[in-house]
This record gives sequence, C-alpha cells and structure tokens, in this order.
Amino acid sequence: MQKSTTIIIWLLLMSSCIYSQESSNKCAKRKKQINFKQKSNTLNSNQIIETEKYDVTYYNLILNMTNTSTYLSGTARMEANAKFVLDSALFELYQSFSISDIRVNGVSVGYYRNNSLVKVPVNLNNGEHFIIETDYFGTPPTAATNPLGGSGMTYKKSPSWGNHVVWSLSEPFSAYEWFPVKQSLNDKIDSTDISIIVPDSCKAGSNGILISVDTLGNGALRYNWKNRHSIVYYLISVAVAKYNEYNIYAHPNGVNDSILIQNFIYDNPQTLPTFKAEIDKTPQFLEFFSEIYGLYPFASEKYGHCMAPISGGMEHQTMTTQGFFEKTLTAHELAHQWWGNHITCSSWSDIWINEGWASYSEYLMLEEIYPAEKTQHMNSVHSNVMNQPNGSVWCLDSLNESRIFDGRLTYDKGAAIIHSIRYIINNDSLFFNVLREFQNQFSDSVASGIDFKNFIEAKTNLDFDPFFEQWYFGEGFPKYTLKWKQDNMGLFLNIKHTSSASNITPIFTTPLEIKFKRQFQSDTIIRFNINSNNEYIYVNNIGQITSAISIDPNNYIINQVLSIQQDNNLEIEEVQSNNIFCVFPNPNNGTFSIQDLTIDSEITIYGLNGVKVLETNYTPGSIVDAKKLPKGNYILEVKKGLIRKGIKHIVIN
Repeated sequence: MQKSTTIIIWLLLMSSCIYSQESSNKCAKRKKQINFKQKSNTLNSNQIIETEKYDVTYYNLILNMTNTSTYLSGTARMEANAKFVLDSALFELYQSFSISDIRVNGVSVGYYRNNSLVKVPVNLNNGEHFIIETDYFGTPPTAATNPLGGSGMTYKKSPSWGNHVVWSLSEPFSAYEWFPVKQSLNDKIDSTDISIIVPDSCKAGSNGILISVDTLGNGALRYNWKNRHSIVYYLISVAVAKYNEYNIYAHPNGVNDSILIQNFIYDNPQTLPTFKAEIDKTPQFLEFFSEIYGLYPFASEKYGHCMAPISGGMEHQTMTTQGFFEKTLTAHELAHQWWGNHITCSSWSDIWINEGWASYSEYLMLEEIYPAEKTQHMNSVHSNVMNQPNGSVWCLDSLNESRIFDGRLTYDKGAAIIHSIRYIINNDSLFFNVLREFQNQFSDSVASGIDFKNFIEAKTNLDFDPFFEQWYFGEGFPKYTLKWKQDNMGLFLNIKHTSSASNITPIFTTPLEIKFKRQFQSDTIIRFNINSNNEYIYVNNIGQITSAISIDPNNYIINQVLSIQQDNNLEIEEVQSNNIFCVFPNPNNGTFSIQDLTIDSEITIYGLNGVKVLETNYTPGSIVDAKKLPKGNYILEVKKGLIRKGIKHIVIN
C-alpha cells in the first residue's frame, strides 16, 4: 500500500463555511403495490431485434371499461414507420385476450400468434408508413394467472374509502397485459388518443387533455383524452372510478397562462377534505421544479392525479396515479415528469435516470420549501443505504423488477450520489444550469448514466470517471478513521478509509470535508483530496484545534465514521496505495491493456443495458481484443473467481 503525503500551507482562514391504509411514509415513493417478479420481459433477443425494425408514431385506444372489473374490449390502432424492408411486424398482447380482427392499412389480414406474441404480415419498404388495428376483448392477467406480471390492469376496492377502482400500471413490462404494444424504451411514441367508455357514474382519467366527454345515450360516457407529446409505452395509462374532479392551477415563470392541475379524487365526501391541503401544495412544487429543471415539459397540456388504492404512486405522463397525498410522494411523482417522462432511461439498467433523480427531487423540494426537514431526510437516506454493505446503483439484472426498483439502491443510493455530484461541482448555479441544459439536450428522448456523466464532464471540465466507477457501477461506501496531532499552529492528520465492499470497490476518492473547531477563532471546514486509503496531511497555520473535529459535517457522502482520535505520536510517513488497475488507452480503438493488474483474471464487458458482450481471460501484460464490438460505451468488469477486482467505464471509438 502506497502512502500518500499531502502538505497544505494554510495562509488565510475563513468561516465555512391522518393517512389511509393506502398510505406509507416509508414506501411513499415506491411502486409498492406490485409484487415484483424476475425475468418479466416476454421477448427473447431475436424477437426484440424484430420489433426494432419499425418505429411507432401513434396509438389510438378505444376501450370499454368499468370500475368493478378488469374485463375490457376495444380497438387499438398503432401507426408506425418501417425502418427496413418488412414482410411482418411483431408486437405483444397477453394471451388471455381474444382477437376478433386485425387490419393492416384498413384490410383484414391473417396473423400468427404464439402465446402473447402476435406477428402480422406486411409488405413494406424502408420508410413506409403503416397502420395496424386490433379488435380484442378479454380479462387481463392477475399475479395468480401470470406469475411473471399480472400488474398491467388491476381492480381493487379501496380499504379506506370504499371506492371501486380499475387502473393500469405498465412499468416495466406489463403494457401488453392490457393493449397491443411494442415495449421498447428507445421507441418513444409521438402522440396518443385514448377514449374510455365507462358507466355514467364514473370518470376515466388518462394522459394529455380531456377534449370531450360524450354522452352515448345508453347509460355510458366516453372520455376522450388527447396527448401530443412524446411518450414511452409504459406511461400510457387509464384509471376508472367514481371520482370528483378538483382543479387547481400553477403559474410557473415563462408561462403566460396558468397550467391546469386536474385531480380525480374519490367521490367519498371525506376524501378531498382529508387530502386537500396536501394536493394544494402541487402548484408550488411544479413552479419550483420548473425553475430548477426548466419549464414543466407538458405545460401545453396539464398535470394531475388519479387516485387508486396503491401504497405509493406511478408517474403516468401528465396524470400520476397516486394512492394518497403527502408532500414527498407528490414531489417525487411530479419530478418524474422531467426525470423519467421528458427524459427516460435508455435501459432498465440505468433506471437511476428516472428514480434516482425523482428521489433527489424530494430533498431539493424540502431544502427549498421545508428546510428544517432536509437534514433528517438525507440522514435517513444514508442510513438506509448503509443497512447493507454492498450493492450498485447501476442495475446489472435489468429483467429483475425487484432489483430495478430496489428502494435502497435505485432510490436512496441513487439520490445520495446526486447529492455527492452536486457537492463535487461545488457551484449550485453551475449544477442547476447543467441540469436544465441536460433536459434540453435529451428532450423527448432517452439517456443513460454514462450520457449524464459525459454531459457534466463537458459542462464542468471535471473528471467524473472515478466517481462513477466507485459510486454508480461500484458497490459499498467508505468507512473513515482520523488521527490528528497539534504541532504549534500546524496540524498533522492521518485520514484512512476502508470500504464496506472492499473486494469490489476498495477505494473511494471523493473529496472529503472535515470541520475543525478552533479556540479563539471561528470554526472552519477544509476540503481534502483523497487519493488513497491512507492519507497523511499537514495543515499549516490553522490555529489551536479543540477535540471537536467532524468528518463530512454536511453529510454529502454516504459514509461511516469509525473513530476520530488525537494521537500525539503521529508523524508524516510514506505509504503505498491500493493496487488499483487502470485501462490504457481509454478511449481506445478496440484493443487495450489493463495496467497495474498483477494476477491472471477473468474479464467481462457489458453493454450499458447490462447485456454481456464479451468474456475472456486476461494475463497481466497482454492485450484485450474487442475490435468486434461496435463503437460506444461499455462496462468492463475484472474478477478473480468470485471476487470482483474492479469495474471500469471504457469507450471504444
């Protein structure tokens, strides 16, 4: 271990620095209603490739529904453009539905069906537009009838309010459980029209603007919703219940008129009075997020809520489905309209783009509006992360819903590392400007964690490679010990740290703040660069230090402090650092070596979507040949047996 010695000459010191059964504060921001399954995606890799041969531009759903049964019937119209010469188009519809007719460009056709896969014959050249209309009826699956899903459409009676509700929740792989669909994150739909025919005692909520409610004369109403913003498949939604409509308005800067916040609340006479004060906070939240992230992306339409008996919320575009109202839950789901809806994760491995940012938005809301609550909130986030010693924000098993929506890693650790990024940038004006520019750059599109890393590096001129390797792809957190000795007016420091997951991420090089209490002078905070597990530092002219020294006083880093001790025998020494390997060159043309690696190892290269693309053995001093891989960003994992030696981000160009 190489000792690192740093000497700081200190020339000038400045002061541094009543809820329903559906409620759950702990679970407020999670999609807790779902019993998550593993391996939920119904398509294999070849079938996924087949669906990517066309680009969906429009959905029109006309559905007959009630609030007491998930049974539905209707017509789904999908418009798309061929990206290749096509003789067929593949989509998904759950096997429990009966199909009465499929039409291609208005002409009925035969089709091939294998369980939930439907293949329709087409005859298309590259770039040609086509329309597939599917008439279907049946009952969506439940968890009992589809162990790998059963959450796309649900009926339940609210245990607290007594209302009967039917609602959709398609994230991540359940849209096919209620309408014919191509389930691809990278194929955002340009626009949708959703018409829901319901009993006239009910209302039906969905995406976009309610353009009309038609009386059909047979005890039924048709609610017609129009959306003209880009939308990803799992955000298309419906909710049916006996609702009362309660409307309020937001007035963010940059909007001449107001933005409607349209709330469909249970018609129980006590429901709205119970939640009105919480619902009424929504405009202030929308105005605040518009200030820090850029104008609400769907300002030309609306925002709103549909109640359903879930113990959290689901960020359906422009109309969140929510079980109750509490400020951090409401802020979290609203923030998704920027992080998850306006910009969507490019793969489920990078769900951080959605959930990490929505979770950190809770903290930002508290910091701005309820500042007395922010410290405890972040303390709770850090404590939850440190309940276990390992785990990565990046999600390798991107078909495992339990892992995708892991509260400790995806939500809390995801939020906490954003707090650390903000701390490293150390300039809030720059930080929030970068976020607004990122929203503009990736508007109506998808992004990965690496996309965000590359973007902030370009905007801040800071190197975030070590940070993302340690905190995003890596695992664990640092555990610090500090020894100190006063020497006249100077100070010897020995800062050590171990890792809670040392076999995976042995070192954390995030700069570390230490607060010193001084006699006769104000307290001061000094930020130290950390380059090894064992740092020796001398600070000159700091003044007389008391024993009141604290590490990371503002809780910017997930960490545990093991001990802080005065040691009058402390001297500056020379130490060896951990043998941390590096990739050279990086970026590269497909060939590279792994430097500072002294033992034979196994290496695996993953795409950013978590798919393994190369696996081989590596001998120290040899060259890795990855020329067959397409240009792009990858994750390199180095292991010896079951022990992960490290993980790196590499670029092939």
